[in-house]
Amino acid sequence: MTKIITDTDFIPDAFNPGAIARSIATRFREQRLGMNLTQQSLATKAGVSLGSLKRFENNHEISLKHLLMLAVVMDDTEEFDALFSKPHYQSIKEALTMKESKKRKRGKRDV
Repeated sequence: MTKIITDTDFIPDAFNPGAIARSIATRFREQRLGMNLTQQSLATKAGVSLGSLKRFENNHEISLKHLLMLAVVMDDTEEFDALFSKPHYQSIKEALTMKESKKRKRGKRDV
């Protein structure tokens, strides 16, 4: 299987995984500081290592499990529950086309 996105591709920030991760980490840090929580206290409450929390805030890297654990402590999990929950259509024609193609039950392996 070939990659759709490579590390060297130019991608506008709205679609750039690195930029999205940076934006999430920045908002997270601002919210943590707004709640007057230190990195150590938040890490302890969430059951996440201090190193994981620092890596997230500084390098924008964290496992999904640890991100969810932090989000629970910060009472900010609503968006996770909605992630990948509904299709997004650009037009009525696209919605109708997708409805027709949903009849297929199994995925086809890429060769």
